[in-house]
Amino acid sequence: MNKVWEVFWRFLLLGCTSFGGPAAHLGYFQKTFVQDKKWIEPDAYARLIALSQFLPGPGSSQVGFALGLNRAGLYGGIAAFIGFTLPSFVIIYLIATTTNNLSEHPWLSGVIHGLKLLAVVVVADATLNMQRSFCKERSSLAIAVLTAVCILLIPNLWTQISVLLLAAIYGIMQHKPLDKESSVASNLTSFSINKFPIAVFIVLFIATPLIAFTSDWAALFSAFYNAGSLVFGGGHVVLPLLQQTLAEAIDTDRFLLGYAAAQAIPGPMFTLATFLGADLMPNNSLLGALLATIAVFLPGFLLILGLHKSWENLATNPKIAGAVWGVNAAVVGLLLSALYQPVFISAVTSSLDMAIVIIGFFVIQHLKPPILLLVVSFALIGFLSTNAI
Repeated sequence: MNKVWEVFWRFLLLGCTSFGGPAAHLGYFQKTFVQDKKWIEPDAYARLIALSQFLPGPGSSQVGFALGLNRAGLYGGIAAFIGFTLPSFVIIYLIATTTNNLSEHPWLSGVIHGLKLLAVVVVADATLNMQRSFCKERSSLAIAVLTAVCILLIPNLWTQISVLLLAAIYGIMQHKPLDKESSVASNLTSFSINKFPIAVFIVLFIATPLIAFTSDWAALFSAFYNAGSLVFGGGHVVLPLLQQTLAEAIDTDRFLLGYAAAQAIPGPMFTLATFLGADLMPNNSLLGALLATIAVFLPGFLLILGLHKSWENLATNPKIAGAVWGVNAAVVGLLLSALYQPVFISAVTSSLDMAIVIIGFFVIQHLKPPILLLVVSFALIGFLSTNAI
């Protein structure tokens, strides 16, 4: 039990100070748990990072969960999740439940407009960076383009699921793994899989859409659980998945405010679900925020529990590597479509807005300032530009 408390307090401290998104979180973890505390060897930590990139879900939170799991078992993994997520949860819940009452104030509308412009810059930056990583061949770039076209023309969740599935099938059929990968894979004879968490993951993924109509709470859990099950490529990809799922249930301005707030605070970006859950259940906002947050994180943690001992076998299997290749390419298309709808068309309404976005994109690409500095700057720009008109 002492180890569980140690895990909790270490991750709580990191949850209060870890600005900068998933890549920065992994750096904080490396310094704290590999260099300073020596909870895990560098090679083993690198393998955890590889696993988080291989599976859907919130990458840095999955690594944190696995670190807690290695340190103190299942309770340690849960303690790591609660500690790292709690500060972000509290802050974004307060934002969700207090900004509605201030929505008519001009100063707040200006700040929100600036943060929406920041969302355009950040999503454009994420799309370009992911394109460079995942679309190195003409075929993978074509997958990304076709995915974006399909979602823009037929914008619904089933389109997203279909294109991800088709991309995975194409990857299995066409992607050629490296010779080294094939050699290793040919020697694999068994996988050490924890079947129970995988079974729970599959059952919930299939069953939750079938029972979503039974109540608002079931619909809430289903929407966030299925979004969490399909998020490949990092926290930004949760944006198009949740936007398509909740398009008719939540105002676009509120959605983008939650997205901008999730970037501005320390901890995982998946706490966007906290904001949306509170907004969707105004009569019981705390329970709505809790249920949405648990639902969006749960799939990734179930997969970590089931596969963390066999990830190397899975990653070097040619068919699975091909499926991941195809899905990653499709994810770029998902993000590209979200860059236009809802992000760009909801934020950029004038030539001045476009000029601000262009400058911001140059700054984030070439100067790479801290995200907190960007948040403050865009909030101030939005306030000044709105109140100057």
